Amino acid sequence: MGREFVELFDEWSHNYDLTVLGHDEQYREVFEHYERILNLVVSEAIGTVVEFGVGTGNLTEKLAAAGHTVYGIEPSQGMRDQVLKRGIPFELLDGDFLAFPELPGPVDTITSTYAFHHLTDEEKERAIAHFANLLSDKGKIVFADTVFADPASRRSIEEEVEAKGYFKLLQDLRTEYYTTIAVLNSILTKHGFKARFTRLNKFVWLVVAEREAL
Repeated sequence: MGREFVELFDEWSHNYDLTVLGHDEQYREVFEHYERILNLVVSEAIGTVVEFGVGTGNLTEKLAAAGHTVYGIEPSQGMRDQVLKRGIPFELLDGDFLAFPELPGPVDTITSTYAFHHLTDEEKERAIAHFANLLSDKGKIVFADTVFADPASRRSIEEEVEAKGYFKLLQDLRTEYYTTIAVLNSILTKHGFKARFTRLNKFVWLVVAEREAL
């Protein structure tokens, strides 16, 4: 459920922000247009927000600045330590997509950036089923994450990454649980959401899922 990656993120917490700013060449395209990606997620958020995988708080800070009440859920102690240094007005909780403390009151937006791929497809469905029950009647899911357009696109990108010698990134792409648009759309539809997908860079798509009108 993503907890297998906690040690990695504990280690990464000290230089994560350098990576998203493009200091690691292998991941530069993954985080291309990073500020725009965060701003687009914020622009889609409504009301009270639960953010999964807050990391060092880059999205959290923007959500709070936009006036949202934010509950941030983060399984990595290293990341929690980093985000608390920023003094962001939000409530930080120890948890992950599938196991987290009970939240007070209704939730209007569930959001996450660069994190949902840490769940298998089966775990993604369990999480979305839970989110469907957690969200208010007009609530929505807003994710930005690496998703592949289809299996052929995945193969093409992996081949390009390998040709560039980006073997650390290639290992991530082959060992973490990246899904396809068709699979993710099917899961969201099954649980009563209508989703739209917008490509933001070679790797990352914005996923906005709203409840189907009855």
